[in-house]
Amino acid sequence: MTNKAPWDNSSRPCSMDPTAVCSPTVPEPELYRSIQAVLPKETDYQQPPDCLNKGMLRWTLHKKVQNNPANSLSLVWVLIKELEKAERWDCRKYIIPLLHTLMYAIVQTAYIPDELYKRVYDFCKRLLTYPHPYCTVGLSYTRQIKTERFIPGLMYQRMVIAEQRLKNDHYPFQERVFVLADPEIFTGSLAQVLLGDIEASASASGGFLSPLDHMRSVVQHSIQAALGAEQCFGTKLDQALKDMGHDIETYFQEVLSTLEQSVEEGGRGDGGPLRSRLQQLYSEIVTDTDSEPLSREPLYDCPLPNPEMSFHLWTEDLDIWRELAKWLRSSSMSEQFSLSQEQEDFELGESPGDLMPSDKARFSVMSNDSGIERDLPPTADPFLASSLDTAGMSPSWEQCKSEQESLKLSRRGGIKMKPSVKDSMVLMQDTLEDHASLGAGGNGEKGGRRGMTLQRRAGSSAMQNPFTKRQRHFTARIVVMGDDRVLGRLATAYYFFRKREARRLFLTMKVNLQFYYIPVCTAPTPVSPVKESLHQSKGNPCTLGSYLSMVDPWYNCNIKSLGCMIPKLANMQQTNPGRPKDPFVSDVISYYVRTGQQPVYFTIYFVKLTFTSMTKDPVEEVFLTHLEMEFPEFKQISASVREKQKQRSSGEICGSVVSLNYKKVTLSGRDVDKGISVRTSGVQISAIPTNEAEDLNCLTLRFIESSSKTKNNSVESKIRTTNIKIRTLESRSFTVILDRDCRRTYKAVQSIEIFPCLDPGYCIQKTIRSKFNLGEDKDSGLSKYMSKGLPLPINTFAGIIN
Repeated sequence: MTNKAPWDNSSRPCSMDPTAVCSPTVPEPELYRSIQAVLPKETDYQQPPDCLNKGMLRWTLHKKVQNNPANSLSLVWVLIKELEKAERWDCRKYIIPLLHTLMYAIVQTAYIPDELYKRVYDFCKRLLTYPHPYCTVGLSYTRQIKTERFIPGLMYQRMVIAEQRLKNDHYPFQERVFVLADPEIFTGSLAQVLLGDIEASASASGGFLSPLDHMRSVVQHSIQAALGAEQCFGTKLDQALKDMGHDIETYFQEVLSTLEQSVEEGGRGDGGPLRSRLQQLYSEIVTDTDSEPLSREPLYDCPLPNPEMSFHLWTEDLDIWRELAKWLRSSSMSEQFSLSQEQEDFELGESPGDLMPSDKARFSVMSNDSGIERDLPPTADPFLASSLDTAGMSPSWEQCKSEQESLKLSRRGGIKMKPSVKDSMVLMQDTLEDHASLGAGGNGEKGGRRGMTLQRRAGSSAMQNPFTKRQRHFTARIVVMGDDRVLGRLATAYYFFRKREARRLFLTMKVNLQFYYIPVCTAPTPVSPVKESLHQSKGNPCTLGSYLSMVDPWYNCNIKSLGCMIPKLANMQQTNPGRPKDPFVSDVISYYVRTGQQPVYFTIYFVKLTFTSMTKDPVEEVFLTHLEMEFPEFKQISASVREKQKQRSSGEICGSVVSLNYKKVTLSGRDVDKGISVRTSGVQISAIPTNEAEDLNCLTLRFIESSSKTKNNSVESKIRTTNIKIRTLESRSFTVILDRDCRRTYKAVQSIEIFPCLDPGYCIQKTIRSKFNLGEDKDSGLSKYMSKGLPLPINTFAGIIN
């Protein structure tokens, strides 16, 4: 085999013409070196995150080939050879990074010969024999390449239409990226840099891109991908499309209809009718195709625009679910759902702060009125009475008007007390789709053994899921940026969203939610040695981001390093304010949301806090990563004094006596109920492991003291459990901090009870079954196939690579 491929057109004179619209051709050896530089290495974990610049190198690689179709084709050729080499040498750690880079290049390449498509398809098929997650990623890309091979340009067309919300009659799917940044971290220049980067990504070098510009790109790319350079005059086609103006919409609809019709036909045959129809459209657009020889004309580049993004500082006043509803209402396809402002206000509440109160416990009150305001006495409703008092002070014509309005029949807003059967089935189907890979185990117990394993779930269950995925026309890609605190807020919002959907189904039927996470920490500041040791004792502020970097090397290269780059970009922007803005952050976010489709599931834990004051009601909260319990009286004692007290006697450990009742989990599944009393000054409970050896889906409890002891024996240094109850046995109360967020601090706490959150979909099915099976608490029917827990899925590139 020669190094020169027959489809490599890098030697064409037009490609090297400096006056051409294309950028200079990048030689294959340079592409090879760039690919080797971005691949993950074993030494990456030994370097600090701010030293890793592989995400910048990958971005630079795609920028090199973005403006020249010959470069894109050469990159595809080099990546295929590298994938086949990694397969021969069994270098599996390179397969998923190379495959993601290859598919991202294929989408943007103007024309790919069938021989290259076949090699990519055959390689992806061979991945189906690999273990998870390679087989899952391979199955997804096998399906895409199979369709793209017979319908060239389909991936580019669908991606642009969905991400840019182009109006059409054939492809109703739409997507939007919501970037939520923690205001505690993104303050001042950081927020301005991120906002400016996202705004810059919405425009090209020539200015803002309109829907007509996107339509022209779709038509250009679809025709070039099907016909190739031998039958398509790229430059003339581009000029003809620009001269059309608004008439381009007709050809856009025609091209879209042609490709989607081929999809409905299953891509049968050799694609002859598709190419014939696109050739006919090309002849209509470009009338003088024979004026110059086609063999000397390169294809015109159609860069893939970044998806629509909206940037939000996630303050207390922001309700992300209301933002989703606004997007639905403003969407071009929302008229299918008849979503009005009144319906949105009823389903989501009257204010952004209505999320939490709407989920608090209610006392049922039997009503004996008709519910119609006209039938009520004027003083029965304070809101009605106040409106009548206001009308009494108005002029006479205002009184007549108010009397006429009061004669109209109007019903007061009510609450749907129980979901309908249809709503219950939608939630149940949603739960079955996400958790069918767990099989019949669920969280149930048989013969004293736990049905579920301690292995964390990861990856889509497309290969094991017998239930068809419910297609939703809208996809909201929610990207959160910050440390563990913003993830705690996300888990809380998601938990109460599911509870609200269980009562009043609204967004679940319409929107597919996808979550992404970019770890960003506050910039370190010089502190004294005492404060530095205290800061180190608090642990890693981005534990979940560090875990994802540990299990997914490509996430570590592209996403974790991005969090360290953002402060540097802010400093560069302040130093050179007039420097042109390159949308680096938004480009990385676009790459992440497009190729990161393998979720890792994190259990959301429920915590019930009881206070020492009898007049204060218990509080129900959730956390995702970390819970810290400490006694304020002993927090001020320095570490040296505490060490001296430990050395004197085991019974003189500084702290208060607490009782722990928990279920000790084991790998064998034979969990044991235990109870101990111990003196301690505090407890730290972590839900995220710090190393691969302890990668178990459970809680790890550690005492602040290194060697706590009871009266009879020593306490384990680590307690692994999924359910635990802690109660103080003295008059002292303790303080609880959730997800390291000082805004979620609870004081004067007497006891806490922690267990995994129950999925509302499971609870509804369980309630329905209990009505027909009185006294039977055993899971039966479809409920035994459902997961009891409510996990939060965070998308990554590979899931978990063992």
